[in-house]
Amino acid sequence: MIDTKLLEILACPACHGDIEYNMKEEKIICTECNRRYPVKDGIPVMLIEESELPKTD
Repeated sequence: MIDTKLLEILACPACHGDIEYNMKEEKIICTECNRRYPVKDGIPVMLIEESELPKTD
């Protein structure tokens, strides 16, 4: 689990948008650009090069 105070101050490093935490997938998801950042051992890895881009259909 990630500290809620930490989630309140984090922002997407790519677009500076707000984020939300998906506990099931253990990912931080940007609400603006939809990049997905991994959470490893309870620590968000907020690096653009570690993010997953949204899938385009």
